[in-house]
Amino acid sequence: VQLQASGGGLVQPGGSLRLSCVASGLTLDQWAIGWFRQIPKEGREVVSCISSRSDRRYYEDAVKGRFTISGDNAKNTVYLQMSSLKPDDTADYYCATALDCTSDGPVSLHHWGSGTQVTVSS
Repeated sequence: VQLQASGGGLVQPGGSLRLSCVASGLTLDQWAIGWFRQIPKEGREVVSCISSRSDRRYYEDAVKGRFTISGDNAKNTVYLQMSSLKPDDTADYYCATALDCTSDGPVSLHHWGSGTQVTVSS
């Protein structure tokens, strides 16, 4: 099982990025996916998640209205569209499989992918 996150980069405040989480060795129609971010020397926090059928989504308060999570099961990929980016969004972003995505976030994490770095700076 492998999850590969990509799409990070350097962007100016107010800009946009789309992160991708591509899965291999499993099918995402059986797993929820969570996006997380981590700032060096700080803990990892949940950003968003989507259920396996894409019928439930969760967003952390700081990203509501700016980030959109979506899934393409045919491509075994989950996307995180990030808009109106702020310097506070600067972090390493990771995706992980979960048994479910609830109104409180992802539940029971299993497989973690590599991170992709997002830097928001002028």
